[in-house]
Amino acid sequence: MSQIDITTSQNINIQYQVAGIGERIAAFLTDMIIKIAYLVVLYTVLGKFFNIETYFNSLDRASIIAIITMITLPMHLYTLVFESLMEGQTPGKRLLKIRVVKIDGYQASFGDYLIRWVFRLVDIMSNSGIVGLLSMIISKNNQRLGGIASGTAVISLKNKIGISHTILEHLDEGYAGTYPQVLALNDNDVRIIKETFQRAMKTHDRQIISAIADKIRETVKLEPDQIKQTEQQFIRTVIRDYSHYTGKEV
Repeated sequence: MSQIDITTSQNINIQYQVAGIGERIAAFLTDMIIKIAYLVVLYTVLGKFFNIETYFNSLDRASIIAIITMITLPMHLYTLVFESLMEGQTPGKRLLKIRVVKIDGYQASFGDYLIRWVFRLVDIMSNSGIVGLLSMIISKNNQRLGGIASGTAVISLKNKIGISHTILEHLDEGYAGTYPQVLALNDNDVRIIKETFQRAMKTHDRQIISAIADKIRETVKLEPDQIKQTEQQFIRTVIRDYSHYTGKEV
């Protein structure tokens, strides 16, 4: 499986595995099953309770098309809505443990997901998906045309270390945060801090650890005399505190 190097806004390089074509097809088929299930339930409900076929017989063609478009809109917007709300994942992608990310290291925006969604008309809907498949085979990072246009790629999360093996442990009941200033960070900041710190700890790179601690202090506006911990302890506490104050595990 190929790998992709992503340079973050802090000029830190993180390496991910690119999601395989098989994984992406499996995620697509899973999402398609969900969409089909929605249509089946919708048709059953409308047919049973509203006698939709009889109602359609009384309408002209344009009205029928408008109604069908309206009631199937959730299916058409499925990918765009879920990727925007689930930070680059749909239910299918989450099940297959893959995610859409920006290659430049920034958090993917709604505009990026929108570009990917618009290009689905070319990548997937035309020629039975041949264009998107060929694009993934030919491109360096298994990208569809939508991924190339939006500067995004789909990565695999399967080889990420589980939470029980990371620096972020389940917080004990009654855990009291130390640095409420960590709320100046966002999910992407903390994810980058965590992954980079893990990598630095494995290679015993004290220079990177110091750079991470300095960047955190600068961002959350903490003075050195406010910190009574070693740099490693400080970084661990910041990650735990972020989880504590936001209720999120990163």
